[in-house]
This record gives sequence, C-alpha cells and structure tokens, in this order.
Amino acid sequence: MTDLHHSSVSRRQWLQRAAALPALSALPLLGRAQTPPALVLGDQAGGLRALFEASKALDGAPFSWRWANFQGAAPLFEAQRSGAVDTAMAGDLPVLAAAVGKTPLKIVATRVGKADSLGIVVQGNSSIRSVADLRGQTVVVSSARGSISQYQLYGALEEAGVRRDEVSIKFVLPTDASTAFSSKQIDAWAIFDPYYTIALQNGGRILRDGRGINTALGFITASEEALADAGKRKAIVQFLDRLARAGDWALAHPEAYAQAYTQLTRLPIEAARTITARAAVTGRPVSEADITALQTVADRSARDGILPVRVDVRAITDAQLWPRAA
Repeated sequence: MTDLHHSSVSRRQWLQRAAALPALSALPLLGRAQTPPALVLGDQAGGLRALFEASKALDGAPFSWRWANFQGAAPLFEAQRSGAVDTAMAGDLPVLAAAVGKTPLKIVATRVGKADSLGIVVQGNSSIRSVADLRGQTVVVSSARGSISQYQLYGALEEAGVRRDEVSIKFVLPTDASTAFSSKQIDAWAIFDPYYTIALQNGGRILRDGRGINTALGFITASEEALADAGKRKAIVQFLDRLARAGDWALAHPEAYAQAYTQLTRLPIEAARTITARAAVTGRPVSEADITALQTVADRSARDGILPVRVDVRAITDAQLWPRAA
C-alpha cells in the first residue's frame, strides 16, 4: 500500500480507532486463556502492539493479556489513573505530567528511541521558514499540556529567542489535529510519530525536529495497584523480559518489523519504515543516567511552567523490579 491517496480511508479509520477510550483490542488471550494473572497493556497508536506482534515475543508467555490502545499519552494515563490498564508506555514528559496528576505509577523500564521521531511541522507552502517566524502565529500542540510536543515547542522557542507569550498555543488531540492539518486548517503543529511522519508524508515540512531538545527516552510505567499484586508483579517482570527480546528482534529485522507495523496500522509501507526505524524499540532497565536525564526534564518543565510543580523522579521509579533482562 504505497499510494497515500488510496490508503487515506484505511488510515483515517485506524486513527479513529486509536481515539476510542478505552479501546480494548480483541486480541485473543494466548497461553492458558482466562487464567490469572492477566495484564492490560496500555499502548499508543498501536506502536507497542505492532512490535510484539511482529517479534512474536509474547508467544508462549506464562500470563494472559489484552491491549488497550489510545491516541496519546494523556488519555492513556487517564486510564492508568482509573485502574483500567496495568502498564503504560510514554515519553519522558507525559510520565512526569501523569505523576503530577496523581496517577499511582512507578517507572519500571526505559525505552530508547530517536529524537527525530517528533518535531514541529508546517504546511509545505507555508511562509514560516524558521522557528523565529512563529512570532504572532498559532501553533497546535498534541496531545495535551505536559506532552513531549509541548516540551519540544518550548525548547525550540527558547533556542530561537522567541518568548512563549509571542506565540498562541492551542492543545488538540492527535487524530483531530491530523485531520485539521491534512485539510490545511493548521499551519504549524508540534507532534510526534506516527502522526509526525503522516504529516510529512502528506506534504508537511519540518520546521525543527527533536534533536538537541528532546531526550528520545520513553518509559514503561506500572500501576501501583498492579505492582502490589504478587501475580501481576511477576507477570510485569516477564513482560519486560519479553520487551527486551522484542526490541532485539526489531533491531535485527527492520524490514519485517516495518511490514508488520503497516499490516496493523494500515499505513503506507514507506511511512511504516520511517516510523519503525526511529521508534523506541530498545527496552532496558532504568539506569542512573536515565533518572538524571528525566530529572533534568522535570526541573526544566517546572521552571518553564509546563508542570506546576517539580517531580522527584527517583520517588516515582522502581529500578529494582527489573534489574536486568532474562
């Protein structure tokens, strides 16, 4: 499916499906179905599920599971806060925002991606040629306050010497913003993959990507309720072991990973190759360097008013749960 025009309907249907709250997939429970412990695995835009389905790293797992898919981190963490999902995956700032929002979570693993998987895009024929040109303009940020896209925008503005009060900022969920950008109702948009790549495939132009601003770190969080359950706690460790295997597989089989991703999302293969090549696939235990990097994000976000208070990263991290991959 290489023609963007012919794939637009199926892509739009996928984006709409991703917007459902909570969109629990009908993936059959494998292994000993219906036997505890059963995990509800939170996902964004089908990315984590695609990795596992491509690698088959969950085949034969000693626990059952189902996927819960969301279009962005904000609704995903709403689900974790309500107890609807046991684990969640997100970038650095959304995890901090969730902690500020009293989501009972612990960071249990790190995912490493590439900083060019997000950025600020403008229409291809836009008169905006640099970040400095955003003065007096409206920029849409997805998905909500406390997103990696907000951090990206603020970092780019600071770098260009543009005060935040010189720019009008609006927060719009990714699927709605994607539709608006495609219909040219939005000129400037701070967004992350897969929506970022879709915008570029549809004629958008990169104004500033995340390199030098964003950490490219993502994190797996587990709810405190799940961690307090001995069976689920053990299953989460087993899940993380398989996450590491899935990442190793994806790095060794990039084309197979891209093909599986396009089958699940119905995105064109060219877009899938780009998205999966820079996705955060590598899963590893939380290191001291990760804690330090995330604390830097937390401190800067509190300074810039992205977060209302400073978050103590170590206090929301359980680095002992999964000290190393099996």
